[in-house]
Order: sequence, then C-alpha cells, then structure tokens
Amino acid sequence: MRTLRAVCAEAGIDSTGAALVRRGEIAEYELTGLWLLARISRTVDHLPDAMTEVAVAKWLESAAFPAARLAGPGDQPIVADGRVVTFWAQVSEGQSYGTLAELACLLRRLHDLAPPSSLVLPELRPFEGAGSRLSRADLSDDDREFLLGRLEELRESYAHLEFALPPGPVHGDANVSSVLRSMWDWSPVLVDFNGFAVGPREWDLVLTAMYFERFGWHTQEEYQEFVAGYGFDVMIWPGYTLMRDVRELIMLTWLAQNPEHLPEIRAEVGMRLAQLRDRPNHHPARLGRESAYWCLTENRSVRAGD
Repeated sequence: MRTLRAVCAEAGIDSTGAALVRRGEIAEYELTGLWLLARISRTVDHLPDAMTEVAVAKWLESAAFPAARLAGPGDQPIVADGRVVTFWAQVSEGQSYGTLAELACLLRRLHDLAPPSSLVLPELRPFEGAGSRLSRADLSDDDREFLLGRLEELRESYAHLEFALPPGPVHGDANVSSVLRSMWDWSPVLVDFNGFAVGPREWDLVLTAMYFERFGWHTQEEYQEFVAGYGFDVMIWPGYTLMRDVRELIMLTWLAQNPEHLPEIRAEVGMRLAQLRDRPNHHPARLGRESAYWCLTENRSVRAGD
C-alpha cells in the first residue's frame, strides 16, 4: 500500500479508499471511484515482465482484441519503492469470472493472432525462478534437495518434448481467473499479461486440464466445453502428463515461497510433498477449492502480507 500511495501522489491520482482485490506474484488494488486497477510487483525484478505486459496490452488494443487496457499515467511501467507498478482500466466491479468455454474461445483467437514485428516477446522458460523460490522457501534441507532433484528431472525431460501444436505467442498463465466479465456489457475480457511469451500453445491449455483432472476444480462438462471451444484436447497429447507434472511442481514452488508461511500453506505444501515422495506417478488427492493455493490465487480466505 505504501508503494501505491507514493506512485499515485506523484501521478496526481487519489488513492483514498484503495482496496486489495487480488494477491499473487502481483498485488492488485482497485482505486475506488476512478475505475482504475493498480498492479504492483513484489520486487523490481519484475520489470522485464511488466515491459512485456505493457507492450502486449498495446498490441491487443491495436488488434481490437477483448483484453484489459492500460490507463492512468502515460509512461508505464513505473518503478518505485523497489517495485514495479502499472495502471489498468477496471474491467469488472468485483471479480466476475468468465466460463471455461469463453476462456477457450479467447485462447483460440489469441493463438490465431499474428503479432507485429515490433513486438519482441521472450521465449517461454517454464522453470525460470523455480530454483530461487525453493532456495528461500520454508523447507527442510531434505525436502529442498528432493524438490530440486525433481525439478532437474522434469527440466531434462521437458527439453525432449515433441509438441502437437505450432509454437507462437502464449498467455503463459491461462486459467479461468484470466477471464473477467466486463462491467459495461458482461462480455469476457482477457487479463494478466505478465506471463506472455513465445512457446508451445499446449502451455496455455494444460492448467485447465490439470485443474480438472488433478484438483477437481472443474467438472467434466466444463472441461468438455473448454475442449470444444478451443478445438483440441491437450489431455490426449502424449506429452500432457509431463507438462502437467511440470506445472504442478512450479505451482508447489510458488506456494512454498509465500512469505507468511501460514498454517494452511504449510499443511498443503507438506501434503503435496508427501504425495510426490510416496506416489510420484499416482493420482494425488484432489485439493478442492478450499486449498491454500486456490485461496491465494483467487484472493479468498488465505492472504499473504503486503
């Protein structure tokens, strides 16, 4: 909140009554009455991602793609207080999410878009940051060594994957919370561009499949609507299991490094670790929507500190 107040004061924006609406790698604050959303990173290390985010937003706006729009100060991103800040036009009042079918259709449209030659997107690096997150996570030396070994195994296997879909621009973290309904006409709008990269299109499909298959966060009917909307079922691709395991381990490294180490987080990390150790190739217990990961990413009952 300190960073938000400082940046808003410099830009002449009234931050009175600003409210936290979501917390993850990026904190989002709604600026009451201004229809603005401020996104603030944990550290200045996010600057390259924020620069990509801004460039992608301008590209999608020029292509008339239904996506979040930049707003507020002209020169963005803004670096202040050791963090990176961007301002966006508020899409929804509250968090009104779209459906899996709408997510699928937006991803299909996105994957069909040709970016301008001036837009230079980074190459997708699935494992970037995972090792450093484990190094600062609240884990025993034995657990840390185990997870680092698992990370290296997956990295080596991923390097030999053969993909079914052509590579191109990907959202990077596509899931149902990446689609909000516009407060103006209730249409679905794509948000969160900090993970945009060039890579395999399967990367944008695997989270939804994993949330359905492993965690039970989506029903069979919802997942089939997602498949029908995109036109490809990533779960029938031979590389799905490996890519799913990659995303699941990355999710675990993110959860383990959350700064507050709340009891809910510690319990879930411990459960996932036990399952990886005892039954690495078996179906895990489904987490359900009461899980610490779900609560953190959706800003429900578990909160990380400011």
